[in-house]
Amino acid sequence: MPASSDLREPPAAAHDVPAPSRPAVRARRSTRMPWLVVAAAVLVAAVMILPVLVVIGQAATSGDEVSRLLLRPRTAELLGNTMLLVLLTVPITVLLGCGAAWLVERTTLPGAGAWRTLLLAPLAIPAFVSSYAWTSVLPSVQGLGGAVFITVLAYYPFVFLPAAALLRALDQGHLDAARSLGASGPAAVLRVALPQLRPAITGGALLVALHLLAEFGVLQMMRFPTFTTAILQQFAVGFSNAAGSILAAALIVLCVGLLALEVPLRGRARIARVGSGTRQRPVAYRLGAWTVPASAALVGLVGLALVVPLVLVLRWLVRAMTSGAVVAGPLLAATGSTVGLAALAGLAAAVMALPAAWLLHRYPSRLATALERVTYIASALPGVVIGLALVTLAVQWARPVYQTTALAVLAYTVLFLPRAMVAWRSGLAAAPPELLEASRSLGVSGLGTLIRVVLPLVLPSALTGFVLVFLATSTELTATLLLAPTGTETLATAFWSASDELDYVASAPYAAAMIALSAPLTILLRRQILDQR
Repeated sequence: MPASSDLREPPAAAHDVPAPSRPAVRARRSTRMPWLVVAAAVLVAAVMILPVLVVIGQAATSGDEVSRLLLRPRTAELLGNTMLLVLLTVPITVLLGCGAAWLVERTTLPGAGAWRTLLLAPLAIPAFVSSYAWTSVLPSVQGLGGAVFITVLAYYPFVFLPAAALLRALDQGHLDAARSLGASGPAAVLRVALPQLRPAITGGALLVALHLLAEFGVLQMMRFPTFTTAILQQFAVGFSNAAGSILAAALIVLCVGLLALEVPLRGRARIARVGSGTRQRPVAYRLGAWTVPASAALVGLVGLALVVPLVLVLRWLVRAMTSGAVVAGPLLAATGSTVGLAALAGLAAAVMALPAAWLLHRYPSRLATALERVTYIASALPGVVIGLALVTLAVQWARPVYQTTALAVLAYTVLFLPRAMVAWRSGLAAAPPELLEASRSLGVSGLGTLIRVVLPLVLPSALTGFVLVFLATSTELTATLLLAPTGTETLATAFWSASDELDYVASAPYAAAMIALSAPLTILLRRQILDQR
């Protein structure tokens, strides 16, 4: 094989080294950040940070009121409650999400296909609907315990979904190799599987933490005061922009801390593969005597998160239908408004999240990390803060967009862009960079590579991001109350209006419609798990 020997032979001198071909030069140049993508990511980051700058500006002009408000004992209590809620809820959701994903994807648990759907189904039930149901049947569910209980049941699917997708994609050969080198079963999982799951776990945990910082409906019903509920009270009672902005600025500091913590925890383990190669199908671990306890644990989790709220909503709905309280006109109008706003927001978020996610994947740098991190900050603020900030900007600088659909969609995008960002990040992490380099070496432009190579690979993740934003938008409450065009009512606002008066029967049709609208979308989320091979 002379050709092989020539390839193995080093050149005799520097001048003997052949000049690189044009494709090789193109591939080398592809390591430079494409300015169009950078410009798009900077523009998105600027739009996302505008409401934050408004909040900080209002807080900075408050003078002595800043120290007076931040140093009072009430603020320390709010800080303690907020941090305690995050510190308790996030680890529990991670344990439940990862444990359920492991049982479904890597063990002999019966009915894995049904469990995938059931464990994702709580995403179809808004958290404030679930809390409303639980407080109606068990009024003692209050305070910190009640808040942790409801938020864990509502948010654990954010961890289960990416963890299950990556567990399904893991190569069994890696675990077998670790076992052949003397590692025990648990040690192989900790040393091989866990590092590859870190992007999914940290991404899901970050989403949960950000939701907790901005949660209002659940905490209000649980009567558990946090920064978010206090901010809403400042704006509602006396409409104090200064006090609310100061508390919101403190919330921004907490968000920045979470974002800084997530970066080192994420790790840099590679999970992408070039083709199927010699990938071994996963070996299901036999549960044996643990089959019944494991199944019972999942039955309990699904029963608490899904069955109880569904049964109560259906009971209210039956009463509403028998009493003639269901009025088709307003219900259909609210459903149409909800679908339209949610679809626009999902599409906008999926498109706007791509540039920063692409830069972070292909050109990792401090700039790429900063642009991605910026998109998360505003999502930690309550919807009412984002809504009021955008109202301020619209009234002062862009009055024609005030009380328009465009402004409402922008608010939803600011609030929920991290959902799309995490989905893009997960999909791009599984896209082998060698395929992209091969495409560029063949002379395909960066845009062509993105369209012809990258998008087909990450389309399931992009669809997941769209669905997650759609689900969040369809149940968003406070920003909608401020920014929805005049005369527009969504299912969430209609439900809240009835539930605020403790009218279970009148609120039931809107709660049922939200669940019916969201349920089919969980099937699309389930497809992301099944698409991992």
